[in-house]
Amino acid sequence: MADPALAEEDAGDESIVLTHRIRDTYITVVASGMNDRITATGQPVSIIGKAEIDSVQGPDLTRILQRTPGVTISRNGGVGGFTGVRVRGAEAEQLLVVIDGVRVADRASPGGGFDFGNLLPGAISKLELLRGSNSVIWGSQAIGGVLAVTSAQADDLSFSAEYGARGSFYGRASGGLSSDAGSLAFDGGYFRTDGFSTAASGTEPDGFRQWQIGGRGRLDINHQVSLIGSARYSDGRLDIDGFPAPLFTLADTAEYQDTREFFALTGAELSFDDVSVVASLSFADIERDSFDPLSGADPSFSTDGRSERAELRSKWDLDRAFSLRLGGEYERTRFSSTFDTEKRANIGGAYGQLSFDHEGKFLINAGARLDDHSRFGSAVTFGADAAFELGSDWRLRTSFGEGFKAPTLFQLFSDFGNQTLAAERSTSFDVGLDYGDRNLDEFLALSIFRRDSENQIDFISCSGMADAICTDRPFGTYQNIRLTRAQGVEVEGGMAISDDLAARAVYAFIDTENRTSGSANEGNSLARRPRHAATLSADWTPQDFRFGGDFRLVSRSFDDAAGSVRIGGYAVLDLRASWQVTDTFELFGRVENVWDEHYQTAAGFGTAGRGVFAGVRAAM
Repeated sequence: MADPALAEEDAGDESIVLTHRIRDTYITVVASGMNDRITATGQPVSIIGKAEIDSVQGPDLTRILQRTPGVTISRNGGVGGFTGVRVRGAEAEQLLVVIDGVRVADRASPGGGFDFGNLLPGAISKLELLRGSNSVIWGSQAIGGVLAVTSAQADDLSFSAEYGARGSFYGRASGGLSSDAGSLAFDGGYFRTDGFSTAASGTEPDGFRQWQIGGRGRLDINHQVSLIGSARYSDGRLDIDGFPAPLFTLADTAEYQDTREFFALTGAELSFDDVSVVASLSFADIERDSFDPLSGADPSFSTDGRSERAELRSKWDLDRAFSLRLGGEYERTRFSSTFDTEKRANIGGAYGQLSFDHEGKFLINAGARLDDHSRFGSAVTFGADAAFELGSDWRLRTSFGEGFKAPTLFQLFSDFGNQTLAAERSTSFDVGLDYGDRNLDEFLALSIFRRDSENQIDFISCSGMADAICTDRPFGTYQNIRLTRAQGVEVEGGMAISDDLAARAVYAFIDTENRTSGSANEGNSLARRPRHAATLSADWTPQDFRFGGDFRLVSRSFDDAAGSVRIGGYAVLDLRASWQVTDTFELFGRVENVWDEHYQTAAGFGTAGRGVFAGVRAAM
C-alpha cells in the first residue's frame, strides 16, 4: 500500500521514474522540536496547511484555529483587540506560541502570553497545534499546548486584496527565489478597519490598522550544512475603550494603543549519516504605548518585553529502531514599563528523549528535562507517549506529559509583584484513536484527556486585608494559590461525500473545575471555559468554483471565577465562495455572521455583526 504522505510524480521519460515528495502537512515540529512524521508521536497534533488557510479567507486567524478540537477563543472587541486562545481549558497564557522558530510570548504582559490580535494570516503556510503538556521538549509555558506557526517559503510572486464591511481592507504580497544553493522569501501586508465599538454598550467605532513585513532565507553550504534565518516586524494601532468616571464601567473613550513587534532568528542545520543538529539564536521584542488624548500627547502607559535565546537540538539514530534526542536552551528576558525600571531573569534547560520505533507499527518516546530559573529555582519534568498501528489506517495513541510555567517578570517585579512565586505545574494524560489523516479525504480522531494543574498564579486583592503578603502592596499581588482540573472528550472527523463535496466536524466537551481547597470558588468552572464547542464545515468544489461554510456553536460560560457573570452561548455561520478564473487568478468572497448573531466571548466586549467581503488573488 502506498504511503499517503508521499506524492508521486512522473519523470516523463520512457522508463517511468517515481520521485516522492512528502506532504508538508505530514511533517510536524511540535512533538519533538525537530521535523518529524506526524505518525512518529503518540501526542495529539493537528496540522492546518496553506490550502485550508486560504480557503477560510480573511484577516482573522481565530476563524482558522477554531477548526481544531479543544480550542476556544475570547476577544476584547474586533480584529486587533486582545485575543486569547485556550486549549483544552488551559489559561490562554499557558499556550506556547512559536513563529518561524521564535518564541513570541510578551514578556511585559502580566501573564506572559501571546496576543493573537496582532497575528494576521499573511504569509502563514502551516499551523501545528499540539494539545497537552510538553515541557520536556519545550520547557516553560507548554502547559496547555504548543502552537507552531510557519511562514511560506514562496518561489514566485503573489498578492491578494479584499475589501468589505466596516471599511475593512486587507492587502498582502509575497515572493521569493529558490535554486540548488538555497532560497529567499519575503512578504508584506496591510490591514485596516473602521471597526465597531469595543464596548458592547458603546456606539463609537474602534478601528485597527497594522502593517507587517517579513522574510526568510536558507543557504545550503553543501549537502550536510545549511544556514537559516528569518525576521518579522509589525506595527499596529488599535482604538480601545476604557473605564471612565464616574461609573468606571467599560464605555466609549478616545484611548488607543500602539504595538510594535520584532522577531528574528539565525541558525544552522547540520545533517550527517545518523545525526541531525539544529542550532539557533533568536530575539523577540514587543513594545506597547497606550494613549489617552484627554491626558495629553504623551503615552499614559508603556511597556517593553524582550527575550534573547540560544537553542540547540539534536537527533541521533542509534540503529533502525532506537534514536536519542538531546537538546538545551538558554534564555535571557527583560521587562520594563512606565512605572517599573528594567528587570531581568534568565532560564536554562536541557533535555533528553529516547525513542523506539518498530517499523512504524509500534513506537514509544520517553524523556526528562531539567530547567533552572535565576529567580524561582529549578524544575524537573517528565513525559512519554506511545502509538500502535491497528491496521487498515487505524491507530491507537496515548501520552503523558508534565508542564511548567515560570512566573513572568511582571508577576515577580512589578508594583504587584511577588519574588517568592514558584512555577506553575501541570500533569496531563490522554488516550486517542485515529483513522486516517485530517488533511486527506477521510479521517476520524477521538480523544479523552485530563490535565491537573497546581501552583497556578492568581492575582489577589489586598483591599482591607492585613495578611503579610499584602505589606507594601495596597492594591494587590500575585500568589501561588490555585489547583485546577480540566478533562473532557474531543472528536474530529471528515469525509469526501462525493468527488466534489466534502464535510468535516470538530467537537469538544471540556469540564473545568477550581479544586483549590477552602477557596470561595472551590468547585466552580473556570472563567471563559465553555463546556461545549463545535465547528461544522462543508465545501463543494464543482470544476473551478468552491462554495463552503463554517458553522460555529459554543455553549454558555462565565466571565469570572465566582461564576456570577454569565456569557451566553452562540451560533455563528460564515459562508464563502471562490472562482479560479485562470491558473493564476482567483476571485473570492464571503459573508461572516450570516444571521447577525449578537454575542460576546468576553463580558462587556462587543463582537462583529454581519459582514460581506470580496477580494482577488493573483500569482505570477
